[in-house]
Amino acid sequence: MSSPKALDRTADRRRSTGELHQTLAPLLPGDDSVLLIPAARHEEQARLEAEVFLELRAVGGLSAHPLGIVRLRPEGDRLTIRVTDAPYVVMCWADQLLPRSTGEPSDNPRDLITGVPGLRYHRDRGGIHLHRPGMPARITLTGFPARWWDRITDRMHRDYDDRLLQPHPGWTPCERAAYDVDSGWPFPPGPVFSPLLRRIRATAGPGTVNSTDAWSSDGGYRMEATDGPPCPELIRLLGDGPTGAGWQVTHKRCTCRCDHEHDSCTVDFLDPATGIAVRYGNGRWGRTADKSYELRMAELNAKAFD
Repeated sequence: MSSPKALDRTADRRRSTGELHQTLAPLLPGDDSVLLIPAARHEEQARLEAEVFLELRAVGGLSAHPLGIVRLRPEGDRLTIRVTDAPYVVMCWADQLLPRSTGEPSDNPRDLITGVPGLRYHRDRGGIHLHRPGMPARITLTGFPARWWDRITDRMHRDYDDRLLQPHPGWTPCERAAYDVDSGWPFPPGPVFSPLLRRIRATAGPGTVNSTDAWSSDGGYRMEATDGPPCPELIRLLGDGPTGAGWQVTHKRCTCRCDHEHDSCTVDFLDPATGIAVRYGNGRWGRTADKSYELRMAELNAKAFD
């Protein structure tokens, strides 16, 4: 049986990642300190995690788990993600992430590719492994039958013909050009959104629908949640808490204690390591009272394999 003190030492990490205390207890340091959340060891690992996060907007509003992530296991050289076992959510992951050519002419190389440039996958008994050729980065997806992924990607090959780039073992010229354009961003997402993805459960509230979304805006980023946690909890888990990402609060408008359904909260964060601002909004939409949610999800899941 775990002692209350040991449970306290893993509490913030469990809240941020969804991991179980039983799996974390062997990792506890011997000095009675809390168990930290490791950062991505390599720049390419952080960049891949950030790009995956930013591409997954379509998953919003489909699950009680932000981005459909039930739990994740952060390690220095990889990230293992347990995705909810809902066919429609798994379909969104594949459709939003796997790169394909748009088939449309453009002067901007990034407009020639949808999805994450260079992303490839292979599967084994350990799950679906996402990687980039020649890059020291990997994300492993678990939590759902691998045959779902096969059925979804087989249909994508039929729907997109030769535009789906998975069969190419290496980078295509268009993908490399898109990757190089993204490298020139004035505010690179890796240092900000890799730590956030590794703490994504921190953005979830108690309701049946939790959506977390982010995009570039005004020299920084915006992040929104539908029914996120109370602001003090979020600030601790992403900011100044012992397992936080070190984000600093520059301004906030908190209405967590207000009983009006549609009052929203805003928190302006600053990542001091990069100087990048993240403006967070919690819409408090009241989606947790949506009685049609289960019916809607049943219909979407039924269509996922049509």
